[in-house]
Amino acid sequence: MRKLLFFCLWAPLFCVAQNKKTAITSSTSTNPIGHAIEITLKPYQNTKIYIGTNYGKNKVLADSCLLNEKSEGVFESKQKLTPGIYFVVSPKMSILFDFIVDDKQHFKIIADTLTLSQFQVIGSKENDLFKSYSTSINELFVQLNGLENNFKTASNAADSTKYKEAYVNKDKEIKNKRKSFIQANPTSMMSWFLNVMQRPEAPAMGKGNTKADSLYPYYYVKNHFWDNVVFNDNRLLRTPFFEDKLDEYFKNYVSREPDSIIEEVQYMLTVAKTGKEIYPFLLFKFTNKYIVPEFMGQDKVFLHIYQNFFAKGDTVLLNAESNKSIKERAYSLMANQLGLAAAPLLLNDAQDKKISLYTIKAPYTLVAFWDPTCSHCKIEIPKLDSFYKASWKKLNVAVLGVNINAKEINAWKSFINDHNLNDWIHAYQTEEDLNKEIREGRPTTIRQLYDVFKTPTFYLLDANKKIIAKNLSLDQFDDFIKTKSKP
Repeated sequence: MRKLLFFCLWAPLFCVAQNKKTAITSSTSTNPIGHAIEITLKPYQNTKIYIGTNYGKNKVLADSCLLNEKSEGVFESKQKLTPGIYFVVSPKMSILFDFIVDDKQHFKIIADTLTLSQFQVIGSKENDLFKSYSTSINELFVQLNGLENNFKTASNAADSTKYKEAYVNKDKEIKNKRKSFIQANPTSMMSWFLNVMQRPEAPAMGKGNTKADSLYPYYYVKNHFWDNVVFNDNRLLRTPFFEDKLDEYFKNYVSREPDSIIEEVQYMLTVAKTGKEIYPFLLFKFTNKYIVPEFMGQDKVFLHIYQNFFAKGDTVLLNAESNKSIKERAYSLMANQLGLAAAPLLLNDAQDKKISLYTIKAPYTLVAFWDPTCSHCKIEIPKLDSFYKASWKKLNVAVLGVNINAKEINAWKSFINDHNLNDWIHAYQTEEDLNKEIREGRPTTIRQLYDVFKTPTFYLLDANKKIIAKNLSLDQFDDFIKTKSKP
């Protein structure tokens, strides 16, 4: 496959702004504004350690400090850390244990690598709650996992029933404990984390047998999936579970139709816009996901993002190279969205006679943009011909092959003759016609009009030359055409 565009969207994943670190000899911070997290971490001496946090699914470093000969140091800066779940990182980049950073960022950690489970956080109520809850809930999860293993290895039906019932009861106990904690500590960060983590439980279906009744549990979960979550909250990034929950939502509860995705993306980005960290994270996540989407037609989502966010000033989040790339990519998609009329093509056939796309009369027209020097094209174009001869010709499908390499006319004609590709239409745009369009103020090339930045590129058009399929494999086009052609 000859790729004609390499696009890489740049966005900084994190920024570590650190002041010069020095070993401390006093437990009293001199920095009352930003963060000052004192630490004693035995047995490390005269070495650098780190604190890290989450950036969605990724783990990143947030600060560092130098321990003195007494294993003491301080993570300190004039800037506050974004609240969330953090962890201490050893000199060898191993994660040692988690702790919470809230708005009160002056506290002390005491730990020993020989007894890490007994680490202490002094001067932080949130960490007291975090440790208390984590210890008790972890014990319950150990019991839950034990019951699950017993169920899997049960040797008879009675034991299976017993362990299943015990598992259900233990699961209820965990959920009740979580609920009780949230009720007792409604304004704590730990309660906020638990609210973000949890998924709503699907209720029982309605009593009727209608489709609406059967879909009620699905829509209940979808409608309550983001309860207690506001998308401009930067703390979401500093958890290990937010991005997974986001991916789960789009996979299981959002239709693959572009308009359905656009509605969700528009809402999330609009709400997130006041979040200094969460907004660019979501913007680039959605951009990267839909600029080269998994499913046909979802590039419409990227185009919506470009037109409603980047084109309205959010390019300040991009460097110059990425700004140029994303703009060019958007302009290459504007004229070839599903449902739009295909851009006119005035071409020369193999005998240099003029031919227009819109003079081709057929219920379906497959347009293949290819290059006779492209190794992947040399495989795919004969395969296309095999589909055509096997079934498409009988279905009155027209095939227009467009050579996008006008400098290789001889190689193009030779390939057509050598592979007996004589049953369909072959054409190319001359350099003279291209230059004429440019002189007349139509600088958009075929590559841009049809997003031909890899070869081969295929489009399927209906009788009115509207685009009904693109970016599929030839096998998928074959299935699509046969399905559409059924009476």
